[in-house]
Amino acid sequence: MSAINYRVNEQIRAREVRLITDTNENIGVVPVRTALQMAEEKGLDLVEVSPNVEPPVCRIMDFGKFQYEKRRREREAKKLQKVIEVKEIQLRPKTDSHHLGFKVRDAREWIKEGMKVRVRARFRGRERDYPDIALQRMLQIAADLQDVAVVEQQPLMEGNTMLMVLAPAADKKK
Repeated sequence: MSAINYRVNEQIRAREVRLITDTNENIGVVPVRTALQMAEEKGLDLVEVSPNVEPPVCRIMDFGKFQYEKRRREREAKKLQKVIEVKEIQLRPKTDSHHLGFKVRDAREWIKEGMKVRVRARFRGRERDYPDIALQRMLQIAADLQDVAVVEQQPLMEGNTMLMVLAPAADKKK
């Protein structure tokens, strides 16, 4: 449940409250004892929904049902959130074009499934002196996948690796 802690019934400290009934009728400002009696007569709870205003706003409701509904809405919202997975293709400047074809095929499948693909070129030894070879390979991969993907992050050199991120094209998804 979220971090909001509601004051209920006897926990309400204010002397007067702005009261809203269970039928959403605004009663106005009443003493807290009167509001508690009204809630008790209906067999419901008095809940302080907005404590930071003067006077605090209280609502007559079934607090247990309110908490249940709130948890259920939060669970539903969590189900609807989409977790974006990032897959990675690793290559080296010397990676053969035939082998690159397999990597491009895998990347195409992942992108069609809605995943992002990180393309990483690792440099060793004297390979670091020729980053343009890997840059050309990455640009070729981006060109091969342009029908299903967009380049989210252009090729960028970080230490001894070059990174590029491809994301599914918005209009090309499934």
